[in-house]
Amino acid sequence: MRRMGLSTLVAAMMTALLPAHGMAAAPCSGHQILPTPRPEGSCLRVEQKIYPSPDKALRAVVLPVDVSLYATPDMESRVVIRTGKGDTSTSKDYSSPRGANGYYVYSAKWSPDSQFFVFSLVSSGGHSPWSFPMWVYGRKQNRFASFSDMIDGRPTLSGEFSFSGPHSVIATTWKESGALEDKVTVSVDLEVAFEKLPPSSQ
Repeated sequence: MRRMGLSTLVAAMMTALLPAHGMAAAPCSGHQILPTPRPEGSCLRVEQKIYPSPDKALRAVVLPVDVSLYATPDMESRVVIRTGKGDTSTSKDYSSPRGANGYYVYSAKWSPDSQFFVFSLVSSGGHSPWSFPMWVYGRKQNRFASFSDMIDGRPTLSGEFSFSGPHSVIATTWKESGALEDKVTVSVDLEVAFEKLPPSSQ
């Protein structure tokens, strides 16, 4: 009886130490805006997504940036490029100070030749829901570049994209400025596009 009483006391103490949300698990994924804040210190085990390059020389890691308690921690992302040894080559942070004006990674792929890591983004605050900004990491230059800069400043209208050949990416944009329904595909040779970019300001 003494042992039962002690365990009951411990359970009561543990319950008292739980946050106001009780024992229910806090939502920790799904890119959700939450009506009430989740407990401080929740979602500590949110998994990162790792994308090894085809030649296994590099890894692109998409990390959740846990800023706002009014959202699941995957609402904004940081992209980190690491070598096979674990050294960080470079990174790009898409989070915002309050967690509502940044971006999270929607889709990501390495080019077949392992020279470029391409990913599309979604606004964490729901701004311009028709827009899926795309970015490209170039291995040779060790830098990130906006895909929009490679297609004359036009936006990408879908988070889906594909590759043709070793490093040409196919994405969706508009035919004319503002014509969201008039979509066309565009193919960009990333090797040629990177050579035409101005020097990095990073």
